[in-house]
Amino acid sequence: MSTPSPLLSRPGAVPVEDGSVPAHYGSPLREQRELAEGAGLVDRSDRDVLGVPGADRLTWLHSLLTQHLEQLDDGAGAEALELSPNGHVEHHLVLAELAGTTWVDVEPGTGAALQTYLERMRFMLRVEPALVTDGWALLSLVGPRGDAVLAAAGLPVPAAPYAVLALDGGGWVRRMPPIGDGAPVVDLLVPRGELAARADALLVAGAVPAGVDAYEALRVEARRPRLGVDTDHRTIPNETGWLTSAVHLAKGCYRGQETVARVHNLGRPPRRLVLLHLDGLAEQLPEAGTPVQLGTRDVGRVGSVVRHHELGVVALALVKQSVAMDAELTVAGARAAIDPDDAPVTLDDTVAAARDRVRAVRSGTIPR
Repeated sequence: MSTPSPLLSRPGAVPVEDGSVPAHYGSPLREQRELAEGAGLVDRSDRDVLGVPGADRLTWLHSLLTQHLEQLDDGAGAEALELSPNGHVEHHLVLAELAGTTWVDVEPGTGAALQTYLERMRFMLRVEPALVTDGWALLSLVGPRGDAVLAAAGLPVPAAPYAVLALDGGGWVRRMPPIGDGAPVVDLLVPRGELAARADALLVAGAVPAGVDAYEALRVEARRPRLGVDTDHRTIPNETGWLTSAVHLAKGCYRGQETVARVHNLGRPPRRLVLLHLDGLAEQLPEAGTPVQLGTRDVGRVGSVVRHHELGVVALALVKQSVAMDAELTVAGARAAIDPDDAPVTLDDTVAAARDRVRAVRSGTIPR
């Protein structure tokens, strides 16, 4: 369990299940609207943080992860995955390169396992990976007024996606992809001992406190998966949006690359990530891992399930490729439908024919 955040002492704060950060401050739907239309400050200090200094850090991480990192510029960030030998996703990393250190933030509770893996892969290289969650904490400022809040607080405003700028007194601010229907996001890494003071400065500058429930609702709307919630032990990058955000398809060898390349070339991963609309009649939301059913047959699993301020009850789900867009699905007895924006990408005839031939060759159905 993460150390409880000092922001839990703020008026109206209701903790998440493990008691680490505020889930909401009394009005989850209003807080969602603030993220979508204004500027909401979200305490995400339960995320684990690692620091990786050392002269060999970028080439070393490049060899281990799915992203092209060996020439990552100072002041740049990225997303990357660490895969099993069979190509299954084991860690999702968000990176920030600044002043000789590569900073990594990962899902709560996963930092120790990642550090263990990195230590095992050090060999004689000049790298010093360390779990530094006790010293550093992450905040997220979300919404179209976020840049104005940063400026009013006298903080730097990164412009380009994944741009990273240093903060006075330590830490950084990083531009992230938007969530919801285009709500801008910036992450701030701050000394954990200054978390309350840094948050207060942003609130004085015009931000409104918002819980992680609001952030999660907009994240689901944006189809951005979370490791261990929207994924299972079989998930490969090709089944999620990570193939475009966290994988460099043209880089050299890394663990699990063969699976990623093979499935990409064949063009048909076993499952796909979709947004499901649920009827919302039940008081209790389905838990992550609940089967998605077509009749009596399991055809997938739900991950994050949220009450969205505009969409109602929605969920991210991994479903089999064979599931039709208009399939009459159920989740824990609730009726469910796939969002029409999540139709599979249609290949042009030439590419489709080429991939059909590759499949035929691999299955031995035509002469080689």
